[in-house]
Amino acid sequence: MELTELIRSAAKKLETPFLVIDTNYVKENYSKLRNSIKNVEIFYAVKANSHISILETLRDLGSSFDVASKGEIIKLMDLGISTKKISFGNTIKKEVDIKFAWDNGVEYFAIDSEMEVEKIARNAPGAKVYGRLSMSSNDSDWPLSGKFGTDADHLIEILKYAKRKGLKPYGVSFHVGSQSYNKYKWKEAILNASEVFEKLHKEKIDLKMLNLGGGIPVKHTKPVPEVEEIGEIINESINEYLGWVKGLRVLSEPGRSMVGNAGIIASRVLLRSRKGTQNWVFLDTGVFHGLMETIENFRYEIMVEGKENAETINMTLAGPTCDSVDTIYDEVELPINIEYNDIVYIMNTGAYTSEYATNFNGIEPIKVYTITELEKLIQDEYVLVEEKI
Repeated sequence: MELTELIRSAAKKLETPFLVIDTNYVKENYSKLRNSIKNVEIFYAVKANSHISILETLRDLGSSFDVASKGEIIKLMDLGISTKKISFGNTIKKEVDIKFAWDNGVEYFAIDSEMEVEKIARNAPGAKVYGRLSMSSNDSDWPLSGKFGTDADHLIEILKYAKRKGLKPYGVSFHVGSQSYNKYKWKEAILNASEVFEKLHKEKIDLKMLNLGGGIPVKHTKPVPEVEEIGEIINESINEYLGWVKGLRVLSEPGRSMVGNAGIIASRVLLRSRKGTQNWVFLDTGVFHGLMETIENFRYEIMVEGKENAETINMTLAGPTCDSVDTIYDEVELPINIEYNDIVYIMNTGAYTSEYATNFNGIEPIKVYTITELEKLIQDEYVLVEEKI
């Protein structure tokens, strides 16, 4: 997302921290994905950012949605989104949530264990289930292997068990890892998925759906493959390994790639100090108020207002709370002359920031504004920054 004069002006006049969202980027990302993967059906992963403006934008574009809970289903239903366009992609579901989803028309449920099959069979008899394959995700910034999915042989047995329990084995899903830098991971995953399709076909169970999950990266501090490049690999791999499947449905569950570049966080420096030989800078936002992913060293691009070309030195960047976990980066290059009240922009932070924010220490969660809201606030000369009142 471009750092515009509107955002700069807002950061100077409004109380920070805040996240600004521009849904024009969401529209562009949706269009790129639709045009890059042949016949793809997009199921936006609501967990990435459930702001109403994003959900309404995607609804109006015709998107479907991937959910993780009853709460997300209700939020979509309240926006007039049909439950026929919702997939319950969490493999660890409460039975009451399964029943609520089924009773309200959700048809698709993810599984990766026998017990989950049993829970769905009890509460959503006849539902369509898709099994999640585990994937090595060493080429990603946010690995998802271990907790989710299972190996191909086990997944085959799980889907056969699902059929015996009265459910409809419907497809295979995977996730190559969030913010994946290796476009060939999708080729590897599709090849693995094809093994499940082929072996079940021999046992007269014909799967109909391939769910590509998420993982398409957003540009931060390292080069990333473009969605068009990833789409080309996906299209070739589906044709090579699953071209024999009649009427195959291809789903994608973008989260970060749909909204990551649609947001910028504006923050301010609360304190600069020295501890031993290390310089520390503390912001008014941190791990507990939007930047949780940095605890795994997820690297965002950081800009300081008016000091973009200044000499830099290595510093420690931290948040405002009374918890040592609230350390954003142990080492990051910041302007040597960064000081109290400087405005700091954390770029391309539209995904997994406001959703993770808490009120820990009694500090309010990060505010969220759309571009339209920001324009109105500036015109109305809303709340001035506390230090300047």
